[in-house]
Amino acid sequence: MHTFEEKRSLLLEMIAFSTVDGQLHKREYEFLSIVAKELNIEKDVFKDLFHQELPKLAIKSEFQRIQQFYRLALLMYCDGVLHEKEAQAIQQIAIDMGLNLIATKRILKMMKEAPNAIIDAEVLLKTFQEQYN
Repeated sequence: MHTFEEKRSLLLEMIAFSTVDGQLHKREYEFLSIVAKELNIEKDVFKDLFHQELPKLAIKSEFQRIQQFYRLALLMYCDGVLHEKEAQAIQQIAIDMGLNLIATKRILKMMKEAPNAIIDAEVLLKTFQEQYN
């Protein structure tokens, strides 16, 4: 992500996803705050994003789409509660991103079985690459 618009779009998508279950959990907010900090988004700009509805920019690179999918999946698991609406929404987001549905389902299953929902980056990428063969 190079431009401010790309970073803002990423966070807006994450904010929208974090409230799909009807509430914003404290852990979700903290996770979003960490992502904003990593993207060098100022705190006041980050807070203002919760009151904006801007059009999302399409993520061009497949690697970036995989990264965004994984960030959303981590966000989904960070509050310790997996809501049905979240599970449905993340699958639809993956489809909209053009990611392989089989790979995304495998990743979500691995995350569910992992003690902290974190999987190795190499495993993440390999899972998507396997679908090309």
